[in-house]
Amino acid sequence: MTGEAERDGKVEALTASRTLNPHPSAVTDPVFVAGEFFDTRDLLQVKYEMVRQVETEHVPVAAAAAAFGFSRQSVYTAREALTRGGMAALVPGKPGPKGGHKLTEAVLDHLVQVLADDPDLTSKQLAAVVAEQFGVTVHPRSVERALARRRTGEDAPKNG
Repeated sequence: MTGEAERDGKVEALTASRTLNPHPSAVTDPVFVAGEFFDTRDLLQVKYEMVRQVETEHVPVAAAAAAFGFSRQSVYTAREALTRGGMAALVPGKPGPKGGHKLTEAVLDHLVQVLADDPDLTSKQLAAVVAEQFGVTVHPRSVERALARRRTGEDAPKNG
């Protein structure tokens, strides 16, 4: 399989793994431009080769960053990620919040107390309580999920 179909399949795979380089045209390093082995669209290849050149060929960080289309800070960040976790650490994390940032422990503690006083309150009413008491807008379904996780102990700190 060669040509467009292969490229499209690779783009799909890179996109699915969150490793599609958003700026492949910014990569001007000769090893990427000259041959077919390296692919400017493959973010892991680009970052690894950038760090490798800095580490083993002693290319200045600023020069490597420019040749691979990144900032100097990105070189340092990629080098630290490689040191800490190997190639897998170069895969970008999932975007967005990593946990509940509105329904904090204090908010949930308050809702548990409110429910203890009046167990017939709906999630819509509880969301209104959060808005009134904490000035935070939350969806009623988010309240339901957070309270369900609290009841099953999913949010409980792990002692290990």
